[in-house]
Amino acid sequence: MSWQVKPTTVGLLVIAGCFVVGVVGLYVEMTWLAPVACVAICWTIWWLRFGLVREMLQEGEAQRKQLAESHASLADAHARLRAAVVAHSRMGNELRQAHKLEAVGRLAAGVAHEINTPIQYVSDSLHFVRDAVVDLTALVEKYQAHFASGGSGLPKELHEAESAADLTYLLANVPRALDRAVDGIARVATIVRSMKQFAHPDRLEMEYADLNQAIESTLAIARNEYKYVADLLTDLGELPLVRCHLGDINQAILNSIVNAAQAIAVKNQGSNVKGRIVVKTRREDDHVRITVADTGTGIAELDRERIFEPFFTTKEVGQGTGQGLAIARAVVAEKHAGSISFESVLGKGTTFHIRLRIDGPPQAQQEAA
Repeated sequence: MSWQVKPTTVGLLVIAGCFVVGVVGLYVEMTWLAPVACVAICWTIWWLRFGLVREMLQEGEAQRKQLAESHASLADAHARLRAAVVAHSRMGNELRQAHKLEAVGRLAAGVAHEINTPIQYVSDSLHFVRDAVVDLTALVEKYQAHFASGGSGLPKELHEAESAADLTYLLANVPRALDRAVDGIARVATIVRSMKQFAHPDRLEMEYADLNQAIESTLAIARNEYKYVADLLTDLGELPLVRCHLGDINQAILNSIVNAAQAIAVKNQGSNVKGRIVVKTRREDDHVRITVADTGTGIAELDRERIFEPFFTTKEVGQGTGQGLAIARAVVAEKHAGSISFESVLGKGTTFHIRLRIDGPPQAQQEAA
């Protein structure tokens, strides 16, 4: 072990020693020691002054270096924290986008089925019209041949041709078939447009959007998820345009609808009874409220505190990832400064409430997010 003695300590010891020597000299009548001790004390004080200054400078330099190191360490920690926040934000965005793509993939089969049905009756209607046109063309050719030969009136052969072609039936049903085809094409166009709107990536900046239209689009592409287990009712009130990331809100609504359908399916499993899902929208001062209510199983008391936790699910293995409501809460509460809550009665159903600010989150919170 090495001992480090400061110059000031040595100086103080010298002064104390000189003082003792001077006192002892006076006591033993060696008076010449007193002046020598005084001179030694004065010289030591003079030397001590420079030692103190030097020590202060050294300590100041050491503190400056320590402060610089602390500042560098703090800056490094701040940079790491900022990088961690950016990485966390990016990971959250990637997770939400992955969940959206997962939802699109899950809905793809249902959307294909939804498109196939109207396409089928469009095809049937067009086949009927094609056959009708063949019959009508043959009849028109007979008309043309008859009148081209100078005939007048309708001979027996033309009446028989009209009966063979079932002209009355064709005239009544061809317009109906065309209407069915037009309706089917419109249905397909609605589904494709809804899918496009749902899967379209959000812009960096929030934009004002029609939430009622977004809800209708989401319900259109999710129809196959609930139509076999529940009747869906909508009560969409008059809403202003709401500033938001519409794709994220679509995802939160879809998650709520899918959860409602799955809860009803579990409750009514093994029976032909259908449940009910009700979607409502209302304006509340400077907020809008979206409500999704179902007649499913409800949420057990022990699960309610964990219902928004990532990876928590009450479904069987392979039927849920536990990300739906966690992402919905992150989107609504963290990204849009809104709120998502629920009311549930075990065995009777659950109602989810999503509240959003009409003008979006405050600017400071949006920048932080």
